[in-house]
Amino acid sequence: MSEQTSMQEWKPSTNPWLIIMPVMIATFMYALDETVANVALPHIAGTYSVSSQESIWVLTSYLMASSIVIPMIDFFCKCLGRKNFFMLGVFIFTVASFLCGISNSIGMIVIARALQGFGGGCLMPMAQAVTMESFKGEDRNKAMAVFGIVVVVAPILGPIVGGWITENWSWPYIFFINIPVGCACIALAKKYLEDPPYARRQKDVKLNKWGFLWLCVWLVPLQIVFDKGNDADWFNAPYICWLTAIAITGCALFFYFQAKKSNPIIKLEVLKDRNFFFGTLMLIMVNAVLLASLAILPQMLQYMMGYDSFLSGLAIMPRGLGCLTATIIFGGLGSRLSYKTYGIIGLCCLATGGWMLGLLNLEINPMNIAIPNYIFGLGLVFSFMPLTTLSCITLRNDQMTNASGFQNLLKTIGGAIGTSLVATMISRFSQIHQNGLVKNLSETNTLFLDRLNTYAGSFIHQAGDMFNAQFMADKMLYNQLIQQSTLCAYMTTFKIFAIACFLLIPFMFLLKSEKKA
Repeated sequence: MSEQTSMQEWKPSTNPWLIIMPVMIATFMYALDETVANVALPHIAGTYSVSSQESIWVLTSYLMASSIVIPMIDFFCKCLGRKNFFMLGVFIFTVASFLCGISNSIGMIVIARALQGFGGGCLMPMAQAVTMESFKGEDRNKAMAVFGIVVVVAPILGPIVGGWITENWSWPYIFFINIPVGCACIALAKKYLEDPPYARRQKDVKLNKWGFLWLCVWLVPLQIVFDKGNDADWFNAPYICWLTAIAITGCALFFYFQAKKSNPIIKLEVLKDRNFFFGTLMLIMVNAVLLASLAILPQMLQYMMGYDSFLSGLAIMPRGLGCLTATIIFGGLGSRLSYKTYGIIGLCCLATGGWMLGLLNLEINPMNIAIPNYIFGLGLVFSFMPLTTLSCITLRNDQMTNASGFQNLLKTIGGAIGTSLVATMISRFSQIHQNGLVKNLSETNTLFLDRLNTYAGSFIHQAGDMFNAQFMADKMLYNQLIQQSTLCAYMTTFKIFAIACFLLIPFMFLLKSEKKA
């Protein structure tokens, strides 16, 4: 009992703001690299003379490796000590970044990105645990606000930074910039980071080998399904069916062994905590909306409006400004509003921003994109920050590392699901809208006939005769139909994001209020 009390009463000997400095830098670096390579994929594919589908493995290998290492954090912290493991993770991430930059084949960069994911996957959960443990009361609110803005802003800045570097320098530099940052992070961690009693190196720590095996059997096929499912028409492809069955089996056996073994990789007892259970479910959904929207908004701007990679990334910048504004508001109001109130405001902002994006058309100015993105940014901080805090605030300090690792694993899977499903949604909704719009291209529609004759008349001199002119007019109208159906698909998808965020609001009332300092 006295040992448990000492764990709960542990306080850092250094200024907590100095302690979290290296973990915040590492978190930003890791989160930035989740999206920084997105806009560079065409350049990477061109460098190695591979297809765009093969270049996607540069992204998926990173996420896959991150997902596998996240549940192992508690084991490695006990085996090496959290401070040592944190510095090792940053070191591996930095070395892997260098290898990504000098890669001379698609196979080498995929392996290097997987190594980067292994090193970086542990950084964000440990940063969350360190931040929660190092602060109390009002200071914890401010620290979690900083953590929230780092987690949210970094993926938003990724396409901007990646696009600028790729356009002005060369794509390898999107990885080389991690090297000085990683070295500085290791130096700061060595000087300021501390290990509480429950995160220090322990003796006779054993790895749950069966748990690790089934974790790999679960996550590796699952990531392949997400990556290849849409191109293979999902379950119409036999290999997708087999991989899904293997992933489900691996998932079931993984959780079975975690529940039965004495030294589990993940301690499932944290799921008994109501705040952690419902808070994590909500974070999974919010992260899926965040990453899915980041995937399709630049795509829409490039394909539908002719933006280049840098401008499409820059168009998302107002989200970062919204995040900054939300952090300033939170810092000013502090505890005058409860976390539940912040969370409800955040989800309303996410839903409003998503709905406004769902009302876009091709006759817009930059403000029509900036305003909903700004509102979306407000919602991200106001939802992520309270949900992250409330989900862990009722846990003991010695549960934080395990719980944050488990939570970030599920959030990563949620983000992968969201990114995968959104591609299918755009494809399917486009077909649905095309089927609905094509009915208007008939000879009984006078508006269609008027437009067809107008276009044909404008093409008559170029075509040489009316037959060819009418063929060109038909082709032009059909291309407009494809464009409009694709735009409608994007609009429908953004509206679904908005509805999903609105539906999360009642779940906020299932969370217990925060502890009073």
